[in-house]
Amino acid sequence: MRIEKSKINRILVRSPNWIGDVVMSIPAIENLKYNCPSAWLTVVAKPWVKALLENNPCVDEILLYDPRNGYLAKPKSILKAAKSIRRGNYDTAVLFQNAFEAALLVWLGQVKYRIGYCTDGRGLLLNYGIPSVKNPHRGHQVEYYLNLLRCVGLKTPKGNPKLFLSAEQKEKARQFLSEHQINLNKATVGLGPGAMYGEAKRWPAERFARVADLAVEKWSANILIFGSNKEKAIGSAVEQSMRHKALNLCGKTSLKEAIGLLSTCNFFVTNDSGLMHVAAALGVPTLAIFGSTDPTATGPLSEKARIIYHDVDCAPCLKPSCTKDFKCMLSVQAEEVWEELAKLRKKVEQ
Repeated sequence: MRIEKSKINRILVRSPNWIGDVVMSIPAIENLKYNCPSAWLTVVAKPWVKALLENNPCVDEILLYDPRNGYLAKPKSILKAAKSIRRGNYDTAVLFQNAFEAALLVWLGQVKYRIGYCTDGRGLLLNYGIPSVKNPHRGHQVEYYLNLLRCVGLKTPKGNPKLFLSAEQKEKARQFLSEHQINLNKATVGLGPGAMYGEAKRWPAERFARVADLAVEKWSANILIFGSNKEKAIGSAVEQSMRHKALNLCGKTSLKEAIGLLSTCNFFVTNDSGLMHVAAALGVPTLAIFGSTDPTATGPLSEKARIIYHDVDCAPCLKPSCTKDFKCMLSVQAEEVWEELAKLRKKVEQ
């Protein structure tokens, strides 16, 4: 299954579709560039994850792909994207997305070497088809992407995900906070109370609020609440449960803006979510609370990250909603999280 690096000149990567997965695929992208430093590397990605990739020095180009739904509209979108790929004369495609459609796209795009896991019945469209990893808990999701490269003989010395910001992005974030009377000379604690996969991943809003109030009272901290438009209600629940003032950003920023604002935080307290991976990849000291999901598979990869996880008998269940007593999350008390956050601050400030 080894591929000759001398034959790789133009690489096409099909990115995952969701924020956390894209962040976890970044080490594999960087290792592709490490193995083939002179190759042109293009990433095919959904528009909503573009901000995670556009400042990465290993990415030369981003092709946005968002096919329309519909009996005729979707096939037309796929054919149009395949035509763009053919024009790019790519010799190698690496598919981090596991759908049949990803393989069809590069097969129609006439990419010579097509590397991916044999999932979703697409094995015949891949000439470097890798048997999928049967046990998802054997290692971290980052390793799942890196394994594709190892299986074709490429080296993978680069490890944890890292995000890059432009100078403009940083300046806009600071200007935004200044306009909202946030004093950046104080400690700033970000909160990530949402999680898109389901409520089983979400620690109670009132407990996030309690930790935030302690940060205000003991550290005179600024509090920023992060989340998407779909997480507005969660952000409001945290804000309304607090005794002190917080800046609720849920649904009020683009992902690009949220990345810039997250980079200004001194700490981030969060559920297992896409923003958890963003914060860790920015080097922000991150405290992540896990319940229904497995921290060994999707935990934040950073020397400045810490995890709170209670090993109850039914966890990790990987279910979007709890069918029992939600003990995995309800057993985590606000005081425990605060104590861990204080320890993390002491550690990073040593």
